[in-house]
Amino acid sequence: MSQQTATADKTESRFDYPLGRIGLYLVLGGMVVFYLIPIETGLMTAITSPETYSGAYPYLPPLEPLIPGTGEFSLQPWGTALDGLGSGLVNSLILVIPATILSGLLGSMAAFGLTTISWRGQIGIYMLFVAGIFIPYQAVLVPLTQFWYNVVPLRTLFEPIAFALPLVQEYHWKLIALIITHVAYGLPICTLLFRAHYKKLSDEMVEAARLDGASVYRIYRRIILPLSIPMFAVVFIYQFTQIWNDLLFALTIVQFGDAAVVTQELVGIGVSQSGTNFPLRMAAALLAALPTLLVYIVFGDKFAKGVAA
Repeated sequence: MSQQTATADKTESRFDYPLGRIGLYLVLGGMVVFYLIPIETGLMTAITSPETYSGAYPYLPPLEPLIPGTGEFSLQPWGTALDGLGSGLVNSLILVIPATILSGLLGSMAAFGLTTISWRGQIGIYMLFVAGIFIPYQAVLVPLTQFWYNVVPLRTLFEPIAFALPLVQEYHWKLIALIITHVAYGLPICTLLFRAHYKKLSDEMVEAARLDGASVYRIYRRIILPLSIPMFAVVFIYQFTQIWNDLLFALTIVQFGDAAVVTQELVGIGVSQSGTNFPLRMAAALLAALPTLLVYIVFGDKFAKGVAA
């Protein structure tokens, strides 16, 4: 009797397993379609000629032979968007690359000092880092503007450098102010992420290095830094995304002009008194999102290791 029951259970599980897997695949496929619909809509709109764009059938390819009246295929919006966002993309790269690297390095060093080394006042400094995460952007906009424009004469200090170096422009001082702002604002969260990672590391390695006479700098450079690569991927992706997509600090410090970043350029592109050029706006939005997508692709495997660590 038990053998018959076991055989029946095996037969049921043999038939239930494929059905359950098929159901799972159907659910996952439906979720993929649901989340890709906005991207497909934007992409199809971005390759439509603005002169023939009608806004109909947003979820289908805008090919006139297939769907009459939806518009003709054209790459014109991409060329126009690249021309309109060119300076903004360059300024954003000038901003985001040093700000991301500095945030990661300083956050790693601060976490190392708060985790591996014991010193007086360590808990108080750590609490300040924690409190810094909860300061909202809106609370510092007015003092931040006064600080960079009236308190710190960064523009005056930067003018001799701008005249001495050929590729440096006078308005780049605003980007430097923006870099410092993002580094200061991103340092608390970066420090806490690295600190959580360093808490999981073995204390025996550091103690053995100390017994061998290694200095604090040598321990960090030879032991801690190589073990921090996965967490650096996590921090770099997080900071890159936050800084690249920021608009509030850019509007406060840069205030448009030659130093405007890509998020500022996106505000007015494709908008005029005659109406909104949706193909141009969609192409510009996809171009602006492309660098963050590339960063996720490059650091994706290390990001997964850093999150799982």
